[in-house]
Amino acid sequence: MTVDMREGYEGTGPGAITPDGCAVELYSRMPVGDEPDVIAAAVPAGAHILELGSGVGRVTHALLERGFTVTAVDESAEMLARVRGARTLCTPIEDLDLGERFDVVMLASFLVHTGDPELRRGLLRACVRHLADGGCVLIQRQSADYHTRIPRERVDPSGFTVRIASSEPVGEGVRSVRAEYVFPDAVWTHTFRVRPMTVEEFEEALAEVGLEVDRYLTEDGVWVRAGALRLG
Repeated sequence: MTVDMREGYEGTGPGAITPDGCAVELYSRMPVGDEPDVIAAAVPAGAHILELGSGVGRVTHALLERGFTVTAVDESAEMLARVRGARTLCTPIEDLDLGERFDVVMLASFLVHTGDPELRRGLLRACVRHLADGGCVLIQRQSADYHTRIPRERVDPSGFTVRIASSEPVGEGVRSVRAEYVFPDAVWTHTFRVRPMTVEEFEEALAEVGLEVDRYLTEDGVWVRAGALRLG
């Protein structure tokens, strides 16, 4: 299927491909990992979660099963059509302004690493805009060795292989990453652009929009709980 891709983004394989190169059928097949357990341990039971960049609901559905209420936001109507049991909103994240506040806002899928600094600010400002007093933002960031341990691959217990084939600099601190997903009956590829950030750069980006790290939730620092910046 042919779509108008964003510059630097490409996706191949069966089914619908979104403008940022993500394959809808691929993400519908992929099982959820430990994300729901990490999230559930970090937020109040039964919380209403605003999930920014939900995709097909891979994590959404697992959170619903754990008793959370989820509002799922994604800019792809094809992705959101696969979500069941949650309120869904089709819009770019940076444009979202519901006039509502949530105890938990979630920005996963390494979206904080977008190559465009202004887009990153827009994503984080959307988190702040919807954050209730005393609430938290859960952010998924890339591990320290994400771009150095290349190539690498992982065979999932369900029988498919995920391979990060390359990560190449393309200028101004941005890298182009190529991922491959090999199933017994189909192969998908995804090329996308990201901006690596050190812990210090990440925390500076949060502070710029009025957020600060509460704690790192995983030993590798990939999952982070943040809250409103405390002054004084």
